[in-house]
Amino acid sequence: MAVLNEEQTMLKDMVSQWVRDQMPVSVARGLYDHSGGGRRDAITGFDKDAYAEIAAMGWSGILAPEAHGGSDFGAFSLGFVLEELARTLSPLPLLSSAMIAVSALRLGGNAAQQSAWLTGLADGSIIGTLAVDEGAHHAPHALSLSAARVENGWRLDGIKRPVADGMGAGLFIVAARGDDGATLLLVPADTAGLTREPLDQIDARRPAMLRFDGVVLGDDAMLGQGEPLLSAILDRAYVGQAAELLGLATQAFETTLDYLKTRVQFGQLIGSFQALQHRASDMFGELQLTRSAVEAALAAIDADDPQLPSLASLAKAMANETAHRITCEMVQLHGGIGMTHEHDAGLYLKRSRVAEQAYGSSSFHRERWARLNGY
Repeated sequence: MAVLNEEQTMLKDMVSQWVRDQMPVSVARGLYDHSGGGRRDAITGFDKDAYAEIAAMGWSGILAPEAHGGSDFGAFSLGFVLEELARTLSPLPLLSSAMIAVSALRLGGNAAQQSAWLTGLADGSIIGTLAVDEGAHHAPHALSLSAARVENGWRLDGIKRPVADGMGAGLFIVAARGDDGATLLLVPADTAGLTREPLDQIDARRPAMLRFDGVVLGDDAMLGQGEPLLSAILDRAYVGQAAELLGLATQAFETTLDYLKTRVQFGQLIGSFQALQHRASDMFGELQLTRSAVEAALAAIDADDPQLPSLASLAKAMANETAHRITCEMVQLHGGIGMTHEHDAGLYLKRSRVAEQAYGSSSFHRERWARLNGY
């Protein structure tokens, strides 16, 4: 585990306290009730008031430059905020907006685009998200949505799905297929010809399906072209999602460990059974290895390390597999109660399965890592 400086320690303590007080697992459980009750918005799939609250504390501006209202505190700091929020499955669009959208504008945006959007993303008044996938699997280099050149601009036709946090976003960063390869465009949610509808997931969050029916944009909507820019943005997405998976898996492990220390069976604590001790030890070891990979990838973002693509895929592949195993063990080691909706175990398993597929499965990232390393 990396050593945090004083400011980072204060931030992590503040996030941890806020999550426990304001965003318990019961908020995520409330997502399964689509009536709109409680703290959840039935359409967006997240609580706008809660997001405004964390934005007011500066968390949405951690990556944004100070000139645009952010703190420029670094990806490493945002990473452990994402990790802490994921411990309680907090359904908030911090990854989509504060990490991915802000990174996209910093990497590709010109001065006018940054002035137009970064301040709103930093203060939470605008939520941004990346629209890249078009089907069941992450395939960023096989784009079907077309970006055709028209007079003084671009025309988009096609669909994007699933788009994380897309039902509440005000800005979409859309990856499309242009004549020169990948084309990234800034598309406000109220653009004529763009429609969206909610999709259901097993974790009860509400990503969007976007339909582009002759959407026409001006030249000022162009964020950039080429695979390098798209890949750089996606590297940040991979690492941020890995940080969330690490937080989810860490809490699933700690909850299970507490159960092993309190559940009595056959007159003994089940944690005294050697077979269960071995399983717990294996999980702990995997968590520590995964933490090393995730922290190395976050540090690589801040250092502008050329090894970031390889480290990002390593972190995402390891986080996928660790979260998958630990959430399975969580259900099994809790026994019958772990199979019930009333227990948290099932919620962690379902969220894990969605996050594992988001921005690339383990097989996608193993293959990408091997290709990047010459295998």
